Amino acid sequence: MNVGVSDLYEKLKDDLFRFAKSIARHGQEANDLVQDAMVKSLNEPQLLGLPDYKQRAWFFRVMKNRLIDDRRKEQRLTQWEEDLDFSIQEAGVSHLEVTELLSHLPQELSDLIFKRYWLGLSSQEIGEQLKIPASTVRYKLHLAIKKLRTILEEEK
Repeated sequence: MNVGVSDLYEKLKDDLFRFAKSIARHGQEANDLVQDAMVKSLNEPQLLGLPDYKQRAWFFRVMKNRLIDDRRKEQRLTQWEEDLDFSIQEAGVSHLEVTELLSHLPQELSDLIFKRYWLGLSSQEIGEQLKIPASTVRYKLHLAIKKLRTILEEEK
């Protein structure tokens, strides 16, 4: 940390930690928010020339935005994982019926379902095997599950 930012940290640290603890879920998250804001301040040399109240406001805004970004990311990941949840028991079909059901899918999607839900491989592991990005695996799994749900609903 350069001298200017170090002095700034010493001057504002009590307010920064107090604010971070007021918006974070736990102490570690608050520490991460303060640390992230301090790292970002290293790339903002004009920050040192601002009055105290504007410096404080800049740090508060950076920490709040980081928290909002983290919450949005968590929400996206949670929704994505819930979309990928596919339980044979919930569908009310046997393994034999699932095998028949998978035959309605293209071979590539059927293989992805097999690797993910029978072998228990993660999307990262499947991606490494097939030499495609994990995000592509998740997308194709999403498509496959959507098709399976449509087929199941049509059969009911």
